Amino acid sequence: MHSLPLKLSPGSDLRLSIEQIGQQQNRSGFVLGVVGNLSKAVFQCPGRSEPTTLEGNLEIITLNGTFSNEGVHLHLSLSDGDCQVWGGHLEPGTTVLKGADILVGFLDNDVVNTDIQRNSNSTPLPRLEIAVLPGCPWSARALRMLRTLDVPYQVTTIENDEAFKEITKRSNFDTFPQIFIDGKLVGGYEALTKLNSSGELNKLR
Repeated sequence: MHSLPLKLSPGSDLRLSIEQIGQQQNRSGFVLGVVGNLSKAVFQCPGRSEPTTLEGNLEIITLNGTFSNEGVHLHLSLSDGDCQVWGGHLEPGTTVLKGADILVGFLDNDVVNTDIQRNSNSTPLPRLEIAVLPGCPWSARALRMLRTLDVPYQVTTIENDEAFKEITKRSNFDTFPQIFIDGKLVGGYEALTKLNSSGELNKLR
């Protein structure tokens, strides 16, 4: 493992900055430490359908999680001006106030997957797969739901025409997200919410 210090300037997006490191370096790793403050924090609380947003002089307490060239899975905790502590899944839109110093560590062998970690070949793959489009709000909501429920899943991010053609050929479906269970398409975001309401998602844990 080797480490790399990052210094984020005022106005930087905390999550996107870490995402860019994974993409630019084409490496996997994790956050080792952080010191800094925020003018705006956007994070997903457990059990809520939409992210929570706070604004003000916010002090970062912890930032933990992993990153790779496929994305990030990060947990943020912070304190507001009344010393009340908040926290949840870090979301885009979290903005640095005066600065933030972050230390990230890169793995020598890229074994980190931001959605599921497999420690051996005997560990079964998750039964649920999700194909998402960058910038798609329904894709983002579906991912937040799965993270909140702590359901194991594999994610495919459709970033080019070739990937789009491949997934639509497989599913006969051209909207996103696309949800597969045991390799079979079950539908999109609406289908996922119905599976959650019926309790079927809990069976996939």
